[in-house]
Amino acid sequence: MGPEAPGTGTVADRDEAEEFLRRFHTEQPGSPVPFRLRLEQVRAAIDATGTYRHTTAELAHGARVAWRNSSRCIGRLYWNSLRVLDRRGATAPADIHRHLCTHLRQATNGGRIRPVISVFAPDAPGRPGPRVWNEQLIRYAGHRRDDGTVLGDPRTADLTEAVRRLGWQARPRGPFDVLPLVIETFDDKPQLFELPKELVLEVAITHPDVPRLAELGLRWHAVPVISNMRLRIGGIDYPLAPFNGWYMGTEIAARNLVDDARYNLLPAVAACLGLDTTRESSLWRDRALVELNVAVLHSFEAAGVRISDHHGESRRFLDHLAREERQGRTVPADWSWIVPPLSGGITPVFHRYYDNVDQRPNFYPHQ
Repeated sequence: MGPEAPGTGTVADRDEAEEFLRRFHTEQPGSPVPFRLRLEQVRAAIDATGTYRHTTAELAHGARVAWRNSSRCIGRLYWNSLRVLDRRGATAPADIHRHLCTHLRQATNGGRIRPVISVFAPDAPGRPGPRVWNEQLIRYAGHRRDDGTVLGDPRTADLTEAVRRLGWQARPRGPFDVLPLVIETFDDKPQLFELPKELVLEVAITHPDVPRLAELGLRWHAVPVISNMRLRIGGIDYPLAPFNGWYMGTEIAARNLVDDARYNLLPAVAACLGLDTTRESSLWRDRALVELNVAVLHSFEAAGVRISDHHGESRRFLDHLAREERQGRTVPADWSWIVPPLSGGITPVFHRYYDNVDQRPNFYPHQ
């Protein structure tokens, strides 16, 4: 998503609040409370308490615009379809866990993945909002062995050790063990919660023409729910606002399963394909990468799970760009994230530059 934001204190920023309210009333005309009156209400609340409360309509629009402003996301054509679940009233860890399970259920939608965001209580003066430790609601464990290697996802090795210290006693079963959630609130110490198995839809990875690839026993979960970024709307930070779209195939097959610091599976895939890995000039890495992407797209489609390919999504991003420009809006974009990690040069997003500016509302990494 976007670059890290300065000034992330718990007191609401008056200037950001006014800028957001002005944009909200411009883009969402017909509000029952006129702009000037609403601005007076918000200023008075900030002066009295250091913060203010978004209306349901302001929260929904702010969350959608945050997606629209996310410079690293290629799938923003759908920003206005984001389903916003207002969970600001949930404060107990068990209630938060229940709502997170509901999020997964609604987002998964039997494989017809829907974009969803759940917005929990914001930071307020003297009272930070809830958080989860997990980078995504569904992540696979990284079990460190005595020899320093990792069974599973090396990216989560530190988190895996942390949840074990908190009492997680699951034995390593393999490279795709789903981690529990760690929920932390102001009033309670961090608590572990398992995700019900029926809420974690997974897809076994097979290849339409290479049966041997199935022998690797690969799989991946269907819904990428990002949970380690704070949502900032109108000068207020929501530290727990997990959100999802659906996967683009390269996220799984050119990053998660392939990066050296992740599952690093290209050599194993090349072996299944019978490729010559003794010399780089055979382009075995490139050929294995393409076939792994074929396998992931084939597997998700065969399972009836929504996924997009990088060529189609690149064209749709340019459609989004044109649509936003017609509305007179700048589209912030980080070229290094928008251009796909496979065959980037033959996608239409490769051949232009973008404005990578910080526009708010937006999502930011936790500091």
